[in-house]
Amino acid sequence: MEQKKILIIGLVWPEPESSAAGTRIVQLIKLFHRTGYHISFASAASKSEFSYDLKGLQVTEYPIRLNDSGFNELIKTLQPDMVLYDRFMVEEQYGWRVHQECPGALKILDTEDLHFLRQARQLAIKTGHTNLYSDLAKREIAAILRCDLSLIISEMEITLLKEQFRIDPSLLHYLPFLEEELTETQVRNWKSFEEREGFTFIGNFLHEPNWHAVQVLKTKIWPLLRRKIPGAGLHIYGAYPSQKVIQLHNAKEHFYVHGRAKDAREAIEKHRILLAPVQFGAGVKGKFIDAMQTGTPSVTTTIGAEAMKGNLDWNGAIEDQEENFIQKAIQLYQHKDLWTQARENGINILNQRYANVHNGMGLIKTLQDLSATSELHRQHNFIGQILQHQSLNSTKYMSLWIEEKMRLDPGKEHKN
Repeated sequence: MEQKKILIIGLVWPEPESSAAGTRIVQLIKLFHRTGYHISFASAASKSEFSYDLKGLQVTEYPIRLNDSGFNELIKTLQPDMVLYDRFMVEEQYGWRVHQECPGALKILDTEDLHFLRQARQLAIKTGHTNLYSDLAKREIAAILRCDLSLIISEMEITLLKEQFRIDPSLLHYLPFLEEELTETQVRNWKSFEEREGFTFIGNFLHEPNWHAVQVLKTKIWPLLRRKIPGAGLHIYGAYPSQKVIQLHNAKEHFYVHGRAKDAREAIEKHRILLAPVQFGAGVKGKFIDAMQTGTPSVTTTIGAEAMKGNLDWNGAIEDQEENFIQKAIQLYQHKDLWTQARENGINILNQRYANVHNGMGLIKTLQDLSATSELHRQHNFIGQILQHQSLNSTKYMSLWIEEKMRLDPGKEHKN
């Protein structure tokens, strides 16, 4: 059988040690690698010292440029069977070029989370009003409709798209984080209750909900909590901390800002409880997966735990009121029996909802079926065909216009 080829177009080069988004895309790459795909990865972003070694997974890397017809030549040469867009902005930028040069290729969108939902919740914090029907929502849902399949990480977001926006279920595929099942040996090797000290938070600071959560910890949660547990510290980890984050460090208050953790799970496991008073966001949160993988209970909000536990008991406590949040954190910190039960709950959540054998192979089977019935599938999604029509493809003509301007004035790109 001829080897299937997939091209993944990344918003950035993956950094799994920096963010859950980076972890997600690497998990997908590993899934395609295990199932025998020839994988190419292209991105217009610059690499950093934290970029993942894709070549170790036999991935061929291609630096590309925005608004550049060189991408058309690349994809004509590659002739992939499938193209996966890492977030809807990537589909906006490259989707029309893929459609033009490889119309038969399956188009897959990995949403990471619904950006318009995260934006709506953030604005609701400031204004008190939630507006899901924003321009961002129109753009993101248009990208979903233009693709053959969109990977959705949250069951709540699947329900929202189907019920609120009437998206056909055949265009959506639920795919959570793909985690290894926890073994008895791993659990035995976890640090004990007595070996751990203090509280922790972790999150990439380029992600606004993380910065906001740390502000809540600093100004509302920690001043009260530390009085109840004298001597305990709160340890903040996260990639790309700005100066405003670093300035929150205060040893006298036992509030420690450490910056990037070399290994997120090793950092979390030093501490007894993960605190994450997340006020807005979307998708599911990688920090809780990391906590469960290290046997670390967590206290969070309804938004923080959204779509993560199904009908199972949470790995700690879910509280939206600050007073209750603090009380549950104290109880878990001081009572070993509650703490032990919480991490048992985490084992159940991981092994029942995130173990990757079932979830990953479900996606591969769906893609195989789609490949065999793509023409019929696209006829069923006629709205998607309308959105591919050139008269509605404004991003295409904007891109061509920018490309022509750069051709006439090559230095323009560097002046701006």
